[in-house]
Amino acid sequence: MGTVVSVTAADGVRPETRTRLTDAFEALEDRFSLWRPDAEGARVARREVLVPHASPEFRAVFDQAFDWREATEGSFTPMRPDGVIDLSGIVKALAIAEAADILDADGPDWCINAGGDVLVSGVQVDGRPWVVGIVDPDDRTALLSQFTSRGGRHAVATSGVAERGEHVWRTGADATFGQVTVAADDIVTADVLATAILAGGPDALERCQDRWSIEVLACAVDGRLWASPVFRA
Repeated sequence: MGTVVSVTAADGVRPETRTRLTDAFEALEDRFSLWRPDAEGARVARREVLVPHASPEFRAVFDQAFDWREATEGSFTPMRPDGVIDLSGIVKALAIAEAADILDADGPDWCINAGGDVLVSGVQVDGRPWVVGIVDPDDRTALLSQFTSRGGRHAVATSGVAERGEHVWRTGADATFGQVTVAADDIVTADVLATAILAGGPDALERCQDRWSIEVLACAVDGRLWASPVFRA
């Protein structure tokens, strides 16, 4: 997935749990990677395998990605401009969600950070809430804002150039935003909508806020900010 994954648990991570987490991420990487030549994702990208003939697991994620494409009116899309099917925009979030289910079996208090996309549950070992920092896109050594969890499960996903460079396919000519952070109750919603708003600009931001219960911090390339109250605290 081209990123670093870190896991913190209030009660520690047992060796067998760590193995299950590694296996879960590796399984998705093995299936959906575009960079491993034998991966199903790479074979679909090279058109050696057509989607109708792909595995049920691949087709299920493909269908979910296209459901999101329809829901966001095309702002999120698994289709690259060159026509290649690239499911990486949703696979990482699905891997985080699967990891969360594994961690839940050991206890309710944990944090998963996969390349800046964060899913937290419960509290830290000392009882304090989890706090997720949002990197300033103009200064990666500084934080622009932070999100403080309120108990339960919360997801924070950031799409933009700070983590690994420009990687979003813009819709139309809109390039208003350089970085978008979305907080939601689940990581797939947060990750997909962060990408959709970055790609679709202010119109997509308005549509997504109208349809989904999310908090947004959007940084325009000209320095303007759109911030939900939770990011202004």
